[in-house]
Amino acid sequence: MSTVIAFIVIFGALVFFHELGHLIFAKRAGILCREFAIGFGPKVFSHKKGDTVYTVRLLPIGGFVRMAGEDPEMIEIKPGYRVGLLFNEEEQVSKIILTNKEKYPDARVVEVEHADIEHELIIKGFVEGDEEEKLQSFPISSTAVLVENGTETLIAPYNRQFASKTLGQRTMAIFAGPMMNFVLAFVVFVLIGILQGIPTDAPILGELTKDGAAVEAGLKKGDVVHSVNGAEISTWNDIVEIISKNPEKELQFSLERNGNEMELPVTPKLQEEAEGKSRGVIGVYQPMEKSPLKSITNGAKETYLWTKEIFVMLGKLVTGQFSIDALSGPVGIYVSTDTVAKSGIYYLMKWAAVLSINLGIMNLLPIPALDGGRLMFFAVEAVRGKPIDRHKEGMVHFIGFALLMLLMLVVTWNDIQRFFL
Repeated sequence: MSTVIAFIVIFGALVFFHELGHLIFAKRAGILCREFAIGFGPKVFSHKKGDTVYTVRLLPIGGFVRMAGEDPEMIEIKPGYRVGLLFNEEEQVSKIILTNKEKYPDARVVEVEHADIEHELIIKGFVEGDEEEKLQSFPISSTAVLVENGTETLIAPYNRQFASKTLGQRTMAIFAGPMMNFVLAFVVFVLIGILQGIPTDAPILGELTKDGAAVEAGLKKGDVVHSVNGAEISTWNDIVEIISKNPEKELQFSLERNGNEMELPVTPKLQEEAEGKSRGVIGVYQPMEKSPLKSITNGAKETYLWTKEIFVMLGKLVTGQFSIDALSGPVGIYVSTDTVAKSGIYYLMKWAAVLSINLGIMNLLPIPALDGGRLMFFAVEAVRGKPIDRHKEGMVHFIGFALLMLLMLVVTWNDIQRFFL
């Protein structure tokens, strides 16, 4: 159960902060955000605040922010429609009732001649019961709602739609999602540094594992190592290098403990590595120090190093050095989370930070349906001086989304075969 909770918390946090980036910068640009969703499929929970409905959906495989104008906007009010109109104090239309007009006795029923709820914000028509049958015009409030079967939907004037914003504003609204994943990773790495401490290069022993060779030999946390087998030690890496090269060979440690000089023999245990390699280990962690300032610089360093490492792995995938079978989907991530969770909270936090970086990078790839694919279209727009036809772009994203879902199925099946079959 703890693994399930850890997986839900980590995955939910990654998606939440990613979509929060989109939401914040879209709202800053004045874009109407209809929904902020975690997950896909049927709604499990929903709450409306302001113009936005916040939802949690059944399938925990991502999330989205539904911005006005990204999809075809709402219902078209065509000539000949009979609609009910309710007005605010400024005599502007505040509600356009499309169905069940009999439930709104105060509504003025109009047979529509012309309606524009995006640009002109006006409805022209003939009022029912008007003996003169004169064509009348009714201004629409920019905050008016459409009412259909009791459900109210805010209209989206063009100046609140995604397409109406500058290229820079649209780019930032899309880029902000992946950007927030990098910010989240940085913050998590900083928190680890503040709470646990950051590694130092001093030749001092940190925490010891219970069944390691160090404990068996009598070493203790805080021991200062001066030499190993007569070789002078000045950094932590010096200790690691000697131990790694001498599995199952007795090493003579010369150290200082509480001001006293000591000599202790230690025999590193053999640890098998990937690709048939092996190394020596004694079960000692690197020493840590707590410093808020160094935690910030270390957070930036860790974020950079992991970003670089993931790009290297992507390069190997592209060049064929890495097989698609090595990719992991939700099942593989769950299994890995289970393994990491057993190592402690700090390892789990680091795992979450690395996953966040990975999510940010994946979304920046120029693949249709992902944020990077949309940014690629913006780049083309910047070069051309005008946007690509929305229908053509939409078709490309649809095909890209279908292929991504297919890839997800393949990766998930590989995970199931690898871990459960």
